[in-house]
Amino acid sequence: MPLATEPRPALMDSGFASYGPSADVFDEAKDGSGLVRPHWEEFGQAIERLGAQGLAERRENAWQLLREHGVTFNVYADGRSAERTWELDMLPLLISAREWAQLEPGLIQRTRLLNLVLADLYGPQRLLAEGLLPPALLHANPGFLRACHGVRPPHDRFLSLHAVDLTRAPDGQWWVLADRTQAPSGVGYALENRTILSRVLADEFRESNVQRLASFFIASKAGLRAMAPWTNSPQVVLMTPGPLSETYFEHAYLARHLGYPLVEGGDLTVRDRRVFMKTLEGLQPVDIIIRRVDDVFCDPLELRADSFLGVPGLVEAARAGHVVISNALGSGAVEAPALLAFLPALARHLLGEELRIPNVATWWCGQPHERAYALANLHSLVIKHGFVGGSADPLFGAALAGADLAEVAARIRAEPHMFLGQERVALSTAPVWTGDHLEPRPLILRCFVCATSDGYAVMPGGLTRVSAAPDSPVVSSKYGGGSKDTWVLSDGPVEELTLTAGAALPERLERSNAQVPSRVIETFFWLGRYAERLESTTRLLRTALARLAGEGTAIEEAELVAITRTLVGLQSLPEKFWKRASHREITAELRDLVFNAERAGGVRALIRRVSYLTAGVRDRLSGDTWRILNHLQTEFPAAPGHSTAGAVVSPLHRLIFQLAALTGMEMENMTRGQAWRFLEIGRRIERASNLLATIRAVLAVDPDGAVALTPLLEYTDSTMSYRRRYFARPELPTTLDFLLAQDSNPRALAFQFKSLRRHLGDLPALGEAHPEQWHFAEMDALLAGSDFQRLAMAARESEGRRLDDLLQELLAGCRLLSDQLTAHYFTHVLAQAS
Repeated sequence: MPLATEPRPALMDSGFASYGPSADVFDEAKDGSGLVRPHWEEFGQAIERLGAQGLAERRENAWQLLREHGVTFNVYADGRSAERTWELDMLPLLISAREWAQLEPGLIQRTRLLNLVLADLYGPQRLLAEGLLPPALLHANPGFLRACHGVRPPHDRFLSLHAVDLTRAPDGQWWVLADRTQAPSGVGYALENRTILSRVLADEFRESNVQRLASFFIASKAGLRAMAPWTNSPQVVLMTPGPLSETYFEHAYLARHLGYPLVEGGDLTVRDRRVFMKTLEGLQPVDIIIRRVDDVFCDPLELRADSFLGVPGLVEAARAGHVVISNALGSGAVEAPALLAFLPALARHLLGEELRIPNVATWWCGQPHERAYALANLHSLVIKHGFVGGSADPLFGAALAGADLAEVAARIRAEPHMFLGQERVALSTAPVWTGDHLEPRPLILRCFVCATSDGYAVMPGGLTRVSAAPDSPVVSSKYGGGSKDTWVLSDGPVEELTLTAGAALPERLERSNAQVPSRVIETFFWLGRYAERLESTTRLLRTALARLAGEGTAIEEAELVAITRTLVGLQSLPEKFWKRASHREITAELRDLVFNAERAGGVRALIRRVSYLTAGVRDRLSGDTWRILNHLQTEFPAAPGHSTAGAVVSPLHRLIFQLAALTGMEMENMTRGQAWRFLEIGRRIERASNLLATIRAVLAVDPDGAVALTPLLEYTDSTMSYRRRYFARPELPTTLDFLLAQDSNPRALAFQFKSLRRHLGDLPALGEAHPEQWHFAEMDALLAGSDFQRLAMAARESEGRRLDDLLQELLAGCRLLSDQLTAHYFTHVLAQAS
């Protein structure tokens, strides 16, 4: 499908005009003579008007948006995960309306063909019987799941989403490099690329008449709904491997924008051959699962037994026809690169048509003639594993030495069916903005085809990926490659359709309780606890560091000793610091507690924990809330080069401001559903526990409150409130009464209990037992019946044991309350009342 265009004279200004691609490959923007392709001319002029400074500004804006949105791609190496910020180039790939009109039917044809192949492989297998597919291509294929033979999805719709990787030959002909049919990725990244680039190049986007993406997602949702004929309102969920998945950002992003609950395998269960989601209000039926989990990991009973990512019994539920899985389990069978060699004949047999978009020439070594050709031409071919799940990277014969070629040949002869040779195609290039100039980079265009209610539709765009360097033949995010938005142009004005337009594609601010998995509720509970734990630790360390950075008065020195010993009592500092230590030693230890990510209970370690919990529920957080949490993680600095206490205090101030902003977003912007309720319950339990533990540690150091009360009030952010109430220096009886018994003080224990009383009373009933409410009623009565002023006065008269016993009992009660909530609502086990 060559590109038939009449080149125009090159632009004469700087920037785009000076862009000079190689004449040996096809360039998307200019031909080999440097002449601008017609559909690039207007955009090229717009780039000229922007100039280098304008592009640099927009690139910075895009990077800022990518950071704020938390757009990442996880890369794995040596068994470890490294989160990498998504790379987006400032220049889109432009495709003319005329050329897209030729590509679109070819992509739909390919999806229809692969769907028919899957229907045969998991059905009558006539293609094998008639010799159109060799048996080894099926039986040696790890993507073919024998357990799924005979499992037929409604309407035989095996593929709901199909991704096709395209490139061009030097003559402009589009070629198919690969198909992605198992759990295709990239749709969410394509949407995010469009969201960002249409903002930073808003004028250029509007003036180019770019086709919108919303129609594709609306059609996809309608197609999914039609796949569950037993209901008019199917419950759809998107199943992810979890936050450590390479493309987890995309999973959360799509779930949020499409309005589907994001679930992990543990959120689902199979009962009586039907799939249910575990929610706070019991089991809720699931009709459709959009899976982003690879085939073999989806069911540990019938597929891969060591998988913790799937749902036991899922294959049986699909076999019974009680759940639709998108894409169908086993669809990875046609993802095998070896199948490319047989698709032209299959298209003629199954469709009566020639392939509209040809494959890159492929020789499967499982056939004698093709194997002989591949062995004779190893030096010029790309050698690939014949099936998905083989060797990670292709081998370029031209880059291999003689000994290496001999080793590859020996491997092919030993297991010929496991390898194929493929013609090496010189990938087409497109201009990429490097920061100060444009340079050509090789690209691969990933197009997406979705099932609709009556056929298939193609996304008018796609995910364009570019290599990390001009001379690199590998185009992969794993190896540092970047991406582009893909603009399919229209010959006239385009329909102004957005993802949130109309009722067809609502963006839900918060789903009903029945659609919230118990795991999500539990994550919010622990997010509340760890966010509060982080704030408590930060405030306590800031209180100590402020004394180290002060003037060194006798009062400050006495308070520093009391705070240091309090930290020892809380097990934040080693036992040796109970004795007097130098300022240098204390500063070094506190500095390590703040910045060392491996220090359990330290500030950076707690930030990491909060970030991990946030990742698990990011599809349920507003954009502003996510930005705050993202800044929390990315803006906390590394350890400063000098060790002064003042240098350590500064980032703690900023951290407290960010945590205050997070609390504000929680209180003002979050819908009062069960997710918010458990976030609040977690926060209140943690604040109560931290307060009780800290007061116990303070009283162990300073039983009569001679020096430790001022730091204690500072830690609880209650200094000014106390002064307004008592107009006096802190005294032990009044301080304890203010911090424990005054329910008007947001930092007091009584305030936490007042909040807990309200939230626990609003929890849904799971059976008749409510052990957490019974237990809390006892704690609440104990607190209400305590006279802390009298207990404090008794403690000053050497009867401190009574007060400590009470504080210890309340602290143990908070911990038991947390355990009972976990057993009752998260583990779904009825705990015994204490």
